[in-house]
Amino acid sequence: MRRSLSGGDQLDAAVTECVALLRTLTDRDWADTPASGLEWSCRTTAEHIAYELFGYAGQLAGRVQGAYLPFKLRFDEETPNSRVVDVIEAAGAVLAAAVRSTPPRVRAYHPAPFRDANRQGFAAMGAAEVLLHTHDLARGLDVAYQPAPELAEFVLQRIFPQVRPALDPWEALLWATGRGQLPGRAPVSRWLWHNNLVLPTDRLTLESATPAVLAELWAGGDGGFDWLGDGPLEGTREAAGLVFSSYEKGVLRAEFGLFVLVRRADGLAIGSLGFHAAPDGEGRTEIGYDVVPEARGNGFATEAVRAVGEWALGREQGDVDSVFAVVEPDNLASRGVLERAGFVGVGTDPEGDAYELRRYRL
Repeated sequence: MRRSLSGGDQLDAAVTECVALLRTLTDRDWADTPASGLEWSCRTTAEHIAYELFGYAGQLAGRVQGAYLPFKLRFDEETPNSRVVDVIEAAGAVLAAAVRSTPPRVRAYHPAPFRDANRQGFAAMGAAEVLLHTHDLARGLDVAYQPAPELAEFVLQRIFPQVRPALDPWEALLWATGRGQLPGRAPVSRWLWHNNLVLPTDRLTLESATPAVLAELWAGGDGGFDWLGDGPLEGTREAAGLVFSSYEKGVLRAEFGLFVLVRRADGLAIGSLGFHAAPDGEGRTEIGYDVVPEARGNGFATEAVRAVGEWALGREQGDVDSVFAVVEPDNLASRGVLERAGFVGVGTDPEGDAYELRRYRL
């Protein structure tokens, strides 16, 4: 049974906590009180929360591509603080409605870092704006604020895959955004949240799995995907567990994690392709893949392997020189996939025949 949610419930909960606190503070001087750690006043910070929630709702509901909507939200100076809180509540409801009504595979423009996000990404970004700026505002007004830890965890597992989890998710989120300290971790001065990567091919969409998706696949769920046949296969679940372990250790580079292969024709997930780890010091990274039996023999695995290989070797960072794969000697189908994708045999490995795609071969 599917356990993953759109993110609307978590967004609602974050806004509810924010609004409940701010309503107790509306008689304070927000305009002349600096928000903690920001160059804004508490009043500007509250207005910014409303603006971002409405803006994200517009991006997602409008399926906006390529740029932000030319959108502004203006409050008169005479508008009381209580009415600003009303707008935050309404904006949160609008974004939550957009999140719930948007199909899970739809994406809309956001620059961080791959220029689009799905509905869970927008829900997590909206929740992050609410949680973090309520913290800034509350500290500026010298009052306590402690959101539910599961809300911070929701944000971390969807848009901060590079952040090693901590016992207290809220402390981890504050640290990750330069607002707090964690023992044994250097202070953060610059940060950016990280929506998941999608690679399109002619017939597939390769969607990188967030830590939340990895955890669900590993636990026996569907990861929020509709699967063909009896998918996901055991290989996908094992790969998800290995990548999630990297997340827990704080060594995950999310784009070198696990991709779920989604067939464009019907939106069904048909398999996965995963990196064993990020590139090593010699610029080498290894991949593995599986496709459900009902989709085999149609070239989907070749299409996915070729796309990921070309993406890895063509990245601007240039830290990948070769993509490596190992197949059992009698697995003729998998050997054919690699050869058709441009890989060449480079010898044997303790686990089978080794194939490699090198930068100069593209």
